[in-house]
Amino acid sequence: MAESMRGLHRSHRCTELSEKNIGENVTVMGWVQKSRNKGGIIFVDLRDRSGILQIIFEANDCGNENFTKAETLRSEFVIAVVGKVEARSGAVNENLATGKIEIRAKELRILSEAETPPFPIEEDSKTKEELRLKYRYLDLRRPDLQKNLILRSKVANVTRSFLTEEGFLEIETPMLTKSTPEGARDYLVPSRVHPGNFYALPQSPQIFKQLLMCSGYDRYFQIVKCFRDEDLRADRQPEFTQIDMELSFVDVDDVISVNERLLQKMFKESIGIDIPLPIQRMTYAEAMDRFGSDKPDIRFGFELKNVSEVVKGCGFSVFTNALEKGGSVRGINAEGQADMPRKKIDALVDFVKDYGAKGLAYLAIAADGSYKSSFAKFMTEEELSALVAAMNGKPGDLLLFAADEDEIVFASLGALRVEIAKNLGLLHKDEYKFLWITEFPLLEYSKEECRYTAKHHPFTMPMDEDLALLDTDPGKVRAKAYDITLNGTEIGGGSVRIYQNDIQEKMFEVLGFTKEAAYERFGFLLNAFKYGVPPHAGLAYGLDRLVMLMTQEDSIRDVIAFPKVKDASCLMTEAPNIVDDKQLKELGISIASEEM
Repeated sequence: MAESMRGLHRSHRCTELSEKNIGENVTVMGWVQKSRNKGGIIFVDLRDRSGILQIIFEANDCGNENFTKAETLRSEFVIAVVGKVEARSGAVNENLATGKIEIRAKELRILSEAETPPFPIEEDSKTKEELRLKYRYLDLRRPDLQKNLILRSKVANVTRSFLTEEGFLEIETPMLTKSTPEGARDYLVPSRVHPGNFYALPQSPQIFKQLLMCSGYDRYFQIVKCFRDEDLRADRQPEFTQIDMELSFVDVDDVISVNERLLQKMFKESIGIDIPLPIQRMTYAEAMDRFGSDKPDIRFGFELKNVSEVVKGCGFSVFTNALEKGGSVRGINAEGQADMPRKKIDALVDFVKDYGAKGLAYLAIAADGSYKSSFAKFMTEEELSALVAAMNGKPGDLLLFAADEDEIVFASLGALRVEIAKNLGLLHKDEYKFLWITEFPLLEYSKEECRYTAKHHPFTMPMDEDLALLDTDPGKVRAKAYDITLNGTEIGGGSVRIYQNDIQEKMFEVLGFTKEAAYERFGFLLNAFKYGVPPHAGLAYGLDRLVMLMTQEDSIRDVIAFPKVKDASCLMTEAPNIVDDKQLKELGISIASEEM
């Protein structure tokens, strides 16, 4: 029978008590982690969001009625305990923050009984994720998940405090907006009042925060939900949270400066990590050339080497054919891995095929300087020596090569270097390597649509020195865009925005929009620009990804209270789900039957 809390007030959370409180009478409340009846004395581990505290029940201290109630306690019962803080009578538990103390109970109230949970409430649960997500309200009681969400809250609070001190205003933007299909798929919301018309949930507050700059608010930020109807993966959800900001009268260096100081404060105050400033910067072109990725992990080496010039006249047709088709030949030196078994090399060959590569060519340099290779027989001794020298190869090294069009070579070798590092245990989660990537391409060509599309979005400013290329060679135009990466993961990105009408109109023209089409989609922004718009720029972080890396988790699901699974459904609430015909009728919607 559940009892009332009447007259009781919690004085402390579990781990707010320490040796300093010995002798005090306190009231604590929480969940029973476990109960051990030793005959005449009962030990209970009480858990709340702060941690665990040991409670002792003895009939002489708490009376027979309370002791009898204590005998009925089971895991996940919710209880209130009044008692005195004492030094622990048994061995000190060094694994607990409260391991030197215990509460000698005087009064017990059972506030709520509990059925046996479908899985143990414990750290590092081995229970399948599907079952844990179905009972997420129980899963969230786990101390490790609670620590993650407490840290997430701390990160948000540090961010708000820092940005407020820097003169930013927290302003909310709408959740029901207009669909502007120039990017990921929108989630659409039907309008009852306007039959046949739809709102879109925002993929980002991009247009609204630019309008706020037009309105003179100077510095804006928001910690905001965004929505994208995309396929899910470990670091992506259909709804996610951004730390979003926009600044007026700034350029690239200004945005980077304020965000470096934000990251420094965030990591120091949240997890005690010092970030040395300034953070390293690297252009997109250099990142691709050296690492095959625009979000390179720089915790380890294995950099790409372009050996196209070295092998252009060799007898190995795989190399020469790729070069004749306008591609390149690049390699990775896996230092010290010459003895890698053939089975593992074959696994790497299969790995790169997922990135479009046809395979890998390899050359292992033995301790005596001899070669073991998949292609050595097609090349002369001089050609092989020149290739090894270009790769800085030495005895004991394994050289791996990809030959194809640049896009495939970069993708395959960029992923391969990370895979090798992972296999060798070089990805240390307690090491934090930040990197700014700058000067992204403004545009990328879509073969499906036979036109250029915006690499970031249509409002990104080209580099000043590349403006003329918009007319002559749009594919070579660089953008005033920047991403901040951490350990090979993009955690944020932004750009300087276009604020001059002539450049914006030229941008839409290059993207294949007529003036009428541009105004149809973005007219409210373009009209606002007619009334005086300041130079402005912004950036947005993925809060979920950022906290995932700070907590050293492998999935953002472990830092989100109620996440979706890979098919974008919620196992706990069974969303999405069917709705009543009455609701559909009000919205003027009918569901088409799927043809077999």
